[in-house]
Amino acid sequence: MKHNVDLHVGKRIRHRRWMIGMTQQQLAEKVGIKFQQIQKYETGMNRVSASRLWDIAQAVDVPVSFFFEGLTEDRSRQEIEGDILADKEALQLVRAYYAMPEVQRRQIFELARVLSDAA
Repeated sequence: MKHNVDLHVGKRIRHRRWMIGMTQQQLAEKVGIKFQQIQKYETGMNRVSASRLWDIAQAVDVPVSFFFEGLTEDRSRQEIEGDILADKEALQLVRAYYAMPEVQRRQIFELARVLSDAA
C-alpha cells in the first residue's frame, strides 16, 4: 500500500517538473537515474530517499521543503490539493501566468480575484 506522504511528495515532484517544463527524462538525466524511476517516484510506487530528494530539489531548483508543502494529517484535504496539482490545464495556466511580465501578471491576478468574488 502506498503511503500518503510518498504520494504527496511524488505529486509535488511532478508538479514542479511540469511547472518548469521539464520531462521525466530530463529530470532523470540531471539526477543520474532512469526515467522509469522518476515515474515510480511521481506515482508514489517507490519512496524517495533523503539523498535522492535532495538531488531532485537541486535539479528543479527548489528547497527540499517544497515537496512537503501542503502536507497535513487531514487526508481528505490532501486529496483535494492533489487533484488540483494533477490538473494539467491548471498547471499550464500557472506556467503561462509566470511567463508574463510582472505588470501583466498583477493585472491578470486582480481580474481573477474580482471575477471569483462575483461568482
